[in-house]
Amino acid sequence: MTPTRLINHLQYVICAVLCHVLITSPLWAQQATPIDTVINPVFKGMAWRNIGPTRGGRSLGATGSPSRKQEYYFGAVGGGLWKTTDGGTTWAPTTDGQLTSSSVGAVAVAESNPDIVYIGTGETQLRGNIMQGDGVYKTTNAGKTWTNIGLKNTQAIARVRIHPTNPDIVYVAALGHPYGPNEERGIFRTTDGGKTWKKVLYKGDKAGGVDLIIDRKNPNVLYASIWEVYRKPWKMWGGGGASGLFKSTDGGDTWTELTRKPGMPKGTVGKIGVTVSPVDPNRVWAIVEAEDGGVYRSDDAGMTWKHVNDERKLRQRAFYYSRIFADPLDKNGVYCLNVNFYKSTDGGVKFNKAITVPHGDNHDLWIDPADSTRMITANDGGGAVSVNGGKTWTDENFPTAQLYHVTTTSDFPYHIAGAQQDNTTVAVASEGWTNQLVKSNSIKKSEWGYEVGGGESGYIAQDPKNPDIFYAGSQGALLTRYDRSTGQTRDVQVYPRFFSGEPASALPERWQWTYPIVFAPKDPNRLYVCSQHVWVSTNEGQSWEKISPDLTLADTATLGKSGGVITMDMNGPEIYATVFALAPSYHDVNTIWAGSDDGLIHITRNHGKTWQNITPPDLPKHTRISIIEASRYKPGTAYVAAKRYQMDDRTPYLYKTNDYGKTWKKIITGLRTDDYAHSIREDITRPGLLYAGMEHGVWISFNDGETWQPLQLKLPDTQIADIQVTEKDVVIGTHGRSIYVLDDISPVREYTADLAKKPVHLFKPYYAVRRVQPAVFQYYLAKQVDSIKLEILDAAGTVIQSFTGNKPTNPKVDEDDDSGKPIVKLPTTAAGLNRFEWDLRYPGATYFNGMIMWGARPTSGPLALPGQYQVRVTVGDQSFTQPFEIRLDPRLKGVTTADVQEQFKMAMKLRDQTSKANDAVIQIRTLKEKLAKQPDNPANKKLKEQLSIIEENLYQIRNQSGQDPLNFPIKLNNRLAALWRSVENGDAKPTDGSYKVYEELSADLDRQMTELNTLTKAAKIGM
Repeated sequence: MTPTRLINHLQYVICAVLCHVLITSPLWAQQATPIDTVINPVFKGMAWRNIGPTRGGRSLGATGSPSRKQEYYFGAVGGGLWKTTDGGTTWAPTTDGQLTSSSVGAVAVAESNPDIVYIGTGETQLRGNIMQGDGVYKTTNAGKTWTNIGLKNTQAIARVRIHPTNPDIVYVAALGHPYGPNEERGIFRTTDGGKTWKKVLYKGDKAGGVDLIIDRKNPNVLYASIWEVYRKPWKMWGGGGASGLFKSTDGGDTWTELTRKPGMPKGTVGKIGVTVSPVDPNRVWAIVEAEDGGVYRSDDAGMTWKHVNDERKLRQRAFYYSRIFADPLDKNGVYCLNVNFYKSTDGGVKFNKAITVPHGDNHDLWIDPADSTRMITANDGGGAVSVNGGKTWTDENFPTAQLYHVTTTSDFPYHIAGAQQDNTTVAVASEGWTNQLVKSNSIKKSEWGYEVGGGESGYIAQDPKNPDIFYAGSQGALLTRYDRSTGQTRDVQVYPRFFSGEPASALPERWQWTYPIVFAPKDPNRLYVCSQHVWVSTNEGQSWEKISPDLTLADTATLGKSGGVITMDMNGPEIYATVFALAPSYHDVNTIWAGSDDGLIHITRNHGKTWQNITPPDLPKHTRISIIEASRYKPGTAYVAAKRYQMDDRTPYLYKTNDYGKTWKKIITGLRTDDYAHSIREDITRPGLLYAGMEHGVWISFNDGETWQPLQLKLPDTQIADIQVTEKDVVIGTHGRSIYVLDDISPVREYTADLAKKPVHLFKPYYAVRRVQPAVFQYYLAKQVDSIKLEILDAAGTVIQSFTGNKPTNPKVDEDDDSGKPIVKLPTTAAGLNRFEWDLRYPGATYFNGMIMWGARPTSGPLALPGQYQVRVTVGDQSFTQPFEIRLDPRLKGVTTADVQEQFKMAMKLRDQTSKANDAVIQIRTLKEKLAKQPDNPANKKLKEQLSIIEENLYQIRNQSGQDPLNFPIKLNNRLAALWRSVENGDAKPTDGSYKVYEELSADLDRQMTELNTLTKAAKIGM
């Protein structure tokens, strides 16, 4: 394990706090009923660890500060608000633990006071996987603390605009519920900083605010657009109705419609983006969705308009873009955002300047009012800053990736693979890239991982027979077979009839955006995928067999066109009436569970010859069966996570059956009533232990779903799209904060109600692996104790390491310090869960103060051999012992137990020889101190000189700082320690040269020790 990895572990252990303290939302606290409040101290000390990928996900809102040139914000649609104070070089989340919605769609900084920031939650670019929010939040200290200030039922906010001189006057464009009618939509205003809100523009319960701009020359003048739009699981439909453009000249009290002013489109209009020039407030631009739509310009403050540009590049997929921005210093400068980023310098007639950004699909732009070369954009890769007018941008390397599903590989250490929205598939290592075995140059590894075929959406399945083979899907029915050992990708689609722009009713096979791809646990040759049918291949995708009828409702009303009155949009997410979840049995190769996105569950017990509809009677129509988890322990047991948020129903739907679906039980007791489910997984070692991934976090049940409690452990509010349980960890793929690992879940697996009543409990450790996985020991203390001793014993019971601690936490240390000074971590004494890592090393060589070594760390002892060990914890007069194992890295080839035994033997010899040399230095310095107190006669002076000669042969006494050995030659103890480091570099038998140098150095040491002994005997002084 690397020093950096160890530092990460120390930081998250120290940071961990009680589970129930982490439930920061009052709403959450009220609606989540813990099954047993004493469970929380047992898990104190556990924390989720983010492992990337460090690739940004979608952002719809970004802003900067006119007065703080290095300060910017962007909102992640599933990962909270992010802030930089160094111009975009580094970013950090600023709302974690304070927002009860992961989706931040709009953000604004008060120009008059940059400490005041408002954010609007929820998404208004209504693609298929949007997330909803819970109103407006405000900070008055630049993001340190946040308060929800209302409009909680808006769900989707497009814009927040702050008065340029009065930060208490704020306007909000609220689109409202994307999936159903509601009253809390339109344009809202506050004049008291969010204490109260007034709806100032409202056009019905189906239309909401989608854009809003304030005239900087006269803040009483506002322009706003209203968009009538809705989504269902099978369509997005926008345009017409109350859609239009409006203007106010009295701060929002009254509004005038501009939609039909001279020069504007005469037919139906849809989504409209609007901006006003800060240079000339009479100049207003609008990008209008219409048959004869495009960019319209007014030079008389909206009274008349001219159609100046109709290029499709600016108005394609209008529902997802339609954003336009005026240059703050150039009357003729205007920007338009779409898939690409364009600028016009002639008032919007030609947008012939394409600006290259780090990621496509552009949604927001903020430009410094005083410097139009300084800007931040929000796109489908996050936020990016430019200080040269868009010539260059900062990187979007933050962990806000949106994953759909994740899978863990059979590699060691295991990798986690998933498909990232608006990007590619990605696989990242659970333990970082150190010690990862990259098998060929075909793996395009980067700081964020490597691709495994497929595309931005869907499942990934690793071949159980060959860990280098991955099957991955994406939109348009794409299915690839990827071989990471060669880099070859092959398309193995079931029915390679590509589709785009067609309704589901026109497709022979309906393939959802995230259709299932799974192997049969009982037969690694069977690979399944699903359209409205279930398909199986036994020859790696060369051919496919359909083994089911249509397992959906196939309601024709749900298979039609999608998009809207003006613009159609059909590229996959709206393909409906498909088999959305599939779970082959762990017990019977012929049993398969299947769930559709329109609310049906089926089972076959003869591999598709017949299927039975086993849908729970109380499951409403059009409920998406998100995950079916077939039980590993009981053949007739399965668990279901289902969701209806796209039907404007945010309640959770979790079910279980124990009789192959003849009867079902809803299992939602304890869950938030507004937290809908995405995934449910069963623990792989403890029956009845379940994990649920919800829209706002992770939940756990110890009694087979009868009751639930949160397992947030400092995890930010984010959608838990999928969960995987490994031999020792829990892995979650989020839809906005990349991937997290909860390491070493033995406290969870061993938990019982009685455990929390014990004064001390030592959990059974997982096995350790030399050079890869340390031994992790976790123990629970009912209350803080004065002292604790932790000992490592070999199989015979001999103590080989002993650590005693008397503090509740360990101080931070520099893991990369090369001075040779011992790094001491001791067992902690805090109440709750404590964690101690042993690096698998025996005690090191003797250390003396000020010792500086080069190319060696002799205080770190020889690496323990593979085999059986014990750990013993003693508190007061009570001791607790657990066995554990140390293993060789399973990836090694050609290394025998005898080889590492020889290595260990040599390392122990070198440790002891290094100690002998260091002990001699200590002895010499002690003798010289004694001599310094005696009369300064010629004999004593000569003896000190002789001792100094030996000391300087043993150690370079001129070393005062870490790199002094580059100036002053190293001496014998450093050579011994460096040989020791060389011998232990990798698991292998020592080289022939090692034995030779060992003999030479040992002989040299013997000579120095003989001279030292002769001197001390002759002088008749000693220790």
